[in-house]
Amino acid sequence: MNTKHAKYQRLIARCRDLAPTPTAVVYPCDRSSLEGALEAAELGLIEPILVGPRAQIEAVARTFGADISACRVVEAPYSAAAAAAAVQLVREGQAEALMKGCLHTDELMAAVVKRDAGLRTARRVSHCFVMDVPSYENALIITDAAVNIAPTLDEKADILQNAIDLAHVLQIEDVRVAILSAMETVSAKVPSTVEAAALCKMVDRHQITGARVDGPLALDNAISLEAARVKQIDSPVVGHANVLLVPDLEAGNLLAKSLSFLAEADAAGIVLGARVPIILTSRADSVTTRLASCAVATLVATAQRQGSKMLG
Repeated sequence: MNTKHAKYQRLIARCRDLAPTPTAVVYPCDRSSLEGALEAAELGLIEPILVGPRAQIEAVARTFGADISACRVVEAPYSAAAAAAAVQLVREGQAEALMKGCLHTDELMAAVVKRDAGLRTARRVSHCFVMDVPSYENALIITDAAVNIAPTLDEKADILQNAIDLAHVLQIEDVRVAILSAMETVSAKVPSTVEAAALCKMVDRHQITGARVDGPLALDNAISLEAARVKQIDSPVVGHANVLLVPDLEAGNLLAKSLSFLAEADAAGIVLGARVPIILTSRADSVTTRLASCAVATLVATAQRQGSKMLG
């Protein structure tokens, strides 16, 4: 693994003494998704249950010489059926995590949030990127960049609490959240600034717990002490943020991909708020990123098994 991603390597190392997490891998019908699951299994991060059409999965394995004889395969003829079957494995207690294969995220999430047969909890389901930015001292949690398109204030409260709980599972000692907007002042003309102020008041009233939270903050103030000094912003969060709550999915997606492609960052993806963690990977992910995503899911699943509040 590349030494520039030391933060991810530490995450993976933390899982060495943990039991592999039984993980339903949903429709691993291309090389990247199947190979990622097998690599994570080799490191002892997950125990993969391959859910999809057996003949197709075996054919994909043959294309790169992989041996899947030790893996359990649950037959499902197409992607939506695989998503439903994987969710059922969780409901039956046979799997403690889900891992996305080569199906669309919305197809997987539709099965997860299905009202009667899904994996809903009292908490809103939301996505987090755990980003390893080489030039930044802290791991960065960015939320939500994949599930909630335009979250309401109430939904943002759940998204924020999910991210804070994740930070504690990752053993971030001092969780500092910046609620991002385009400016630092509250203006009715920019709704995200008003919602940021409301979220901060919810923290004051202990409706959201476990972190120091400030906002609205522009990105530069969240991560640069010098930028905050110039603007005379006095806050324990500025310059030291390790959680960034974005206004909406578009902002989160743009921020994460900008860091990935312009700052050589890796982005491990995880969905929280369901009964089990859900590993979201992309075909563009590096091996290290795929393994880090599985490591994060293993840490979350272990925390849930030990009675953490991550279930919502």
